[in-house]
Amino acid sequence: MWERIKRWALELEDEGLTLWFCCRHPGMPLLPKILALLVVAYFLSPIDLIPDFIPVLGYLDELILLPVSIYLILKLVPEPVLIECRAKAQDWIAQHKPTPRSIIGAVVIMLLWMAFFGVLWKYWGDDVIKWFSAGQAAVPGE
Repeated sequence: MWERIKRWALELEDEGLTLWFCCRHPGMPLLPKILALLVVAYFLSPIDLIPDFIPVLGYLDELILLPVSIYLILKLVPEPVLIECRAKAQDWIAQHKPTPRSIIGAVVIMLLWMAFFGVLWKYWGDDVIKWFSAGQAAVPGE
């Protein structure tokens, strides 16, 4: 079973790299290209949208969201483009080149987290300040 999981993970990496090449291919249709850019930016980003230390949810993106997204988008790619991009991905892997990284993807994820915390602060920031202020006033010995 462990070998099957390792093989599946390597195939996922190969397909993610194939999708990266598809994004750069001039024969890629617009809608699949836009969807592929979003998934590839996240796939190659060094930062997760859901951090791995969060129980269960932390691995949800790697185990379900990414594989399903990659699979569905690859179904939208025209066959000649897919064949060419898979060959490029296999060449890339055969040459032992490092997996590309997406700094833009990391920036987008950081902006999403900042927006999330901004919304939290907008709705509950005053309550947090009151809670901390009340806690300091109740500290004995001051």
